Amino acid sequence: MRIGTFTWFGFFVSLGGAVDAGCTSAPVGDAAHACIAGASLPCACTDGRSGAQVCGDDGRLGACVCTYVDASAPIADVVASPLDTGASSPDVVTSSPDVHPGPDESTPAPDVVVASPDGVVPSPDVPAILGDAAAPTRVGFLHTDGRNILDSSNRVVRLTGLSWFGLETSNYAPHGLWTRSLDSMLDQIHSLGYNVIRVPWCNQMLDAGSTPNGIDFSQNPTLMGLSALQILDHVVAGAHARGLRIILDRHRPDSGSQSELWYTGAYGEARWIADWTMLAHRYHDDPTVIGFDLHNEPHGAATWGDGAVSTDWRLAAERAGNAVLAVNPDLLIIVEGIEHYAGTSYWWGGNLRGARTAPVRLAVPGRVVYSPHDYPASVYGQAWFSASDFPANLPGVWHDAWGYLAADGLAPVWIGEFGTRLAATSDRQWLTGLASYIQTNGLSFAFWCWNPDSGDTGGILQDDWRTVNADKESVLMPLLAPTL
Repeated sequence: MRIGTFTWFGFFVSLGGAVDAGCTSAPVGDAAHACIAGASLPCACTDGRSGAQVCGDDGRLGACVCTYVDASAPIADVVASPLDTGASSPDVVTSSPDVHPGPDESTPAPDVVVASPDGVVPSPDVPAILGDAAAPTRVGFLHTDGRNILDSSNRVVRLTGLSWFGLETSNYAPHGLWTRSLDSMLDQIHSLGYNVIRVPWCNQMLDAGSTPNGIDFSQNPTLMGLSALQILDHVVAGAHARGLRIILDRHRPDSGSQSELWYTGAYGEARWIADWTMLAHRYHDDPTVIGFDLHNEPHGAATWGDGAVSTDWRLAAERAGNAVLAVNPDLLIIVEGIEHYAGTSYWWGGNLRGARTAPVRLAVPGRVVYSPHDYPASVYGQAWFSASDFPANLPGVWHDAWGYLAADGLAPVWIGEFGTRLAATSDRQWLTGLASYIQTNGLSFAFWCWNPDSGDTGGILQDDWRTVNADKESVLMPLLAPTL
């Protein structure tokens, strides 16, 4: 793993490469401490901090990575914020639309900084780079310019795909492999014309003892005995063989449920960053993996742009994004929104109003893509669904929450999740309206989802895991972009 060191607003974050002087850990490379390649293991710091060690491909532990705030207090070990009591406001979703019941899941298992006049928090160490020319990328990788995503030849591209979940669940493998082969699934996704797959994962899948299950090995013999990370390697290799691209989505810290913030007591920020940088190193030379969706659906206590280290998702995204880019500067850094901002509430991960005045600033220009999530009334009856001007009001709702970023040329928008069972007229109106909005504005997206076992939305596949839902597909097909 490469070394990267950054400073923000007086914070110091060490991203590893050699054992930190304040940390104790299993001996680096000690054969007596053999581990599963890619696993992240906790390590202790002598002053009470904690960190993480990543296991190399040779089965030996790497360096202990410790994270600092003001050179002493750990970001990684901040406990869950007391700001949220667990009660939800009357106009916000009470359970995430993508914590879904599956075979092994229960329901639901789908220093204060003064802002400048334009609202951007100043930093002498990481200057705001909005508007700077994008750094060039290696062949096959992507970058951004204003509202557009561009390939390495500066041609505008769109990412039009879907999510295929399962690695983030207690199966630690993509769902449906109990009834079909991985290759047949990828063949079908490719045949339908999608060009990218969003692959959710959880940090727990990298732990020793997180054994993949729910796989018919007679149909997937090459997956037998593999770790979750090695199965992910097969997904990436299979996508590469078919010209598909992959965006990795850190969907949740553990396999049981989502978290409001990017860290929990069991999986701290140091672990979150260490796992992301490990993945950046692992796929460094494979442009099949084009981007990292840093954390799925920040909500509840998550804030944007207020400078609170334990809750400010914008600052956390900068820390993780810069850590990733220190390893692979060619990756897209995909940043979702939050739930509450300046008195407004929206879908979990969907409220990006704060990015207008407090954009995510990264050390490498041309890498940020914003990613809202959006759902219909059947998932939760948001206030706008009962407005007298529904569904004509929807474009305005979308513009105000996230669409302005693309409309005003500030940054690309990739709608990371939207889906429905199409069980109600209002759901159909929502989906056709959103499809029209995507087409009119030339947006990228990942439909939720491939899987039929999504409790709130179902999937592109019907319950037999083979037959395509023709109603959904008829709406999505006109939106699809060519293979990258």
